[in-house]
Amino acid sequence: MAQRFVPAHYQAALPQNRFLLAEPPGEDAVAMDVVVVGAGPAGLALALMLKRLAKADGKDVEVAVLEKAEELGQHSLSGAVVDPAPFRELFPDLGDRDLPFRRPVDAERVYVLSANKAWRIPTPPPMHNRGKFVASICEIVRWLGKRAEDEGVNLFTGYPADALLTSGDRVVGVRTTAAGLQRDGSPSGSYSPPTDLTGQVVALCDGTRSPLAQSWLRWQGVTSPNPQIYALGVKEIWETKEPLDAVVHTMGWPLNTRQFGGSFLYPLEPNLVAIGLVVGMDWPDNRTDVHVLLQRMKEHAFFRRYLAGGEMVEWGAKTIPEGGYYALPERRVGDGLVICGDAAGFVDVASLKGIHYAMKSGIEAARAIWKALQQGDTSRGSLSSYDAAVRASYIGRDLYKRRNMRLAFKSGFYLGGVKAGLMTLTGGAFPGGQIHTTEDAEEERDIDSPAPFVPDGKLTFSKVDAVYKSGNATRDDIPSHLIVGKDVPPHVADLYAAMCPAGVYERQGDKLVVNAPNCIDCKATDVLGPRWTPREGGSGPRYKRM
Repeated sequence: MAQRFVPAHYQAALPQNRFLLAEPPGEDAVAMDVVVVGAGPAGLALALMLKRLAKADGKDVEVAVLEKAEELGQHSLSGAVVDPAPFRELFPDLGDRDLPFRRPVDAERVYVLSANKAWRIPTPPPMHNRGKFVASICEIVRWLGKRAEDEGVNLFTGYPADALLTSGDRVVGVRTTAAGLQRDGSPSGSYSPPTDLTGQVVALCDGTRSPLAQSWLRWQGVTSPNPQIYALGVKEIWETKEPLDAVVHTMGWPLNTRQFGGSFLYPLEPNLVAIGLVVGMDWPDNRTDVHVLLQRMKEHAFFRRYLAGGEMVEWGAKTIPEGGYYALPERRVGDGLVICGDAAGFVDVASLKGIHYAMKSGIEAARAIWKALQQGDTSRGSLSSYDAAVRASYIGRDLYKRRNMRLAFKSGFYLGGVKAGLMTLTGGAFPGGQIHTTEDAEEERDIDSPAPFVPDGKLTFSKVDAVYKSGNATRDDIPSHLIVGKDVPPHVADLYAAMCPAGVYERQGDKLVVNAPNCIDCKATDVLGPRWTPREGGSGPRYKRM
């Protein structure tokens, strides 16, 4: 057996033909002016701003927002320390106390960990969070959704978008995913057929690793200087006996010097904290397991002091686009289409922020869309003002300033830290030019055996227990939504089993076994292994406080 391998060699191709349908909408299609895919911060900010712009001009616009979760916020997960800038732009009449935040950041600390110790270091400038707020992204989404409904936005929860409907080079609508299919794909007694929705513009705001955005970008030949790369974050909410008085970030252990990432510990209430670990998916072997790393991390005395005697009340995971400026698509618009938020890659790893960029991108997209609707021209050229506005906004400025900081850590933790420090001092001028990278699935991996881990069920938990805490509501007899490559060898099965935080993949003997109902839609599988596709609405996690 080879001692190293490349995951991409065993990954199924993106099923682009499934996600792009060159056929007219059905006779019963629901006609809208704008269809937004994804009721996250980007999609809801877009819908809100668009309705307000129309109202200010004494007109109306029909906006539909499709969300795959059964209720708003159930599929939303983030850190989250939030920059309030886009909230203040959308709600200028509200004070910060009226916005959906838990508490302001009054104190913050950064530590470097070893297996037994924690050393406090000065907070790196990009990570300064004074003036920011600790929040729950679930609560933010529900709050934004209520205000969107009050503005007359049509919110359709439990309706995943399965495909884009196209005519020539133009996107003309979306088709939702069928519901009520049995495991073999045949209709059950509760079968509900797909629904077509048409719009002059479709906005893809459906988060990290959007299959619709991936397919559209390939179809249109839209590239980026670097491919997008990702991190996987695993997060828990704990009710604690020991209060936490500051926003805390750590780096170092339990990661080794070849793994990029770090942890967070945020106070939501005096006795409610969020803890998480984020790890770059270019990890160098087939045994890195972010869920297990988080469990081991909690055993460190630094974390145990806060968590001991408490209760883990919720668990979840998601992927995060980390490629930054050079991984952004060269354009985020086409005939009848815009791409916003995480689907476009608007995340700044250096400051650990993405929510305010997602919302700002939605706001700027709304302005471009309204102008295009007014002119009766929703072509690529007319919508291109969105791209220009993003480049001129703090999204473009911040990402350009920190354009190489995540990529610097391809050199390892210590050298990467030195390079990132110099980049901070020079405003990104050092080292000049572009650091090139490859897709995560193209990174060569070592073959190793996973270290055994036995959770205690009090401080540390198995993946089965964790999935239960996510509120996963997927039917056991639902068809598999995961497309597995052919001839997956044992060492690649080990990669999938370790990679997936929800225990979807198991190696049994020399075979890969797929437990698709366990999936919580974190999309890690789509980065390194089997392709993720949309499934019946309401499937997946039901987060409450993430």
